[in-house]
Amino acid sequence: MAFSPDGERLATASHDKTAKVWDAESGKVLLTLRGHSDTVNDVAFSPDGKRLATAGDDDKAKVWDAESGKVMLTLRGHSNAVRSVAYSPDGKRLATAGDDDKAKVWAAESGKVLLTLRGHDDILLGGAFSPDGKRLATASSDQTAKVWDAESGKELLTLLGHSGPVFGVSFSPDGERLATASHDKTAKVWDAESGKVLLTLRGYSDTVNDVAFSPDGKRLATASGDKTVQIYALGLRTG
Repeated sequence: MAFSPDGERLATASHDKTAKVWDAESGKVLLTLRGHSDTVNDVAFSPDGKRLATAGDDDKAKVWDAESGKVMLTLRGHSNAVRSVAYSPDGKRLATAGDDDKAKVWAAESGKVLLTLRGHDDILLGGAFSPDGKRLATASSDQTAKVWDAESGKELLTLLGHSGPVFGVSFSPDGERLATASHDKTAKVWDAESGKVLLTLRGYSDTVNDVAFSPDGKRLATASGDKTVQIYALGLRTG
């Protein structure tokens, strides 16, 4: 799911091969986006809220007009399912992560491939730009997360420490920390410059599927297969 930047709409992705846009106050369906031929795995609004990107099991990502529902772009280049999609903070680039062990960065207006990031040894499950748009983090079934230079494609960091697939990755609002969620029933917080582990969050009875920082960076939320959402206070930078 993804909220629009103004918080007035909510987009959802579904196994029924569609994405939907809802009025976040009333719950009314505003748009049903049909065009993928398989499961839609992820959705992301552009920073101005005018476009919506989707990632599909049909090996494609699509960009839609978020008001009319018209398909603006179909991004072809992955050779397997596309798991995640993320806009850069300035809205000029779009990142995708796929089952072909690659991430790609695209020009958001033209759909041109700007970068293909190779280095993971297994499928990619998530991706996120840093707040300044200069770095891209990826999460993989190879039990690592990586940080890349989003302009050159150079690999900057490989985050080693999880003992299972890494499902989700998120930068803190100041870009100084990175959080990961893993099949190993932990979440971790890392120094985004050095790659040092700052915190390991344990106590889950099932996989940790996703992580998200609060807008002020003081809290971290985790979602787990044990049917819990937990929120942590992040008062310390190390620990």
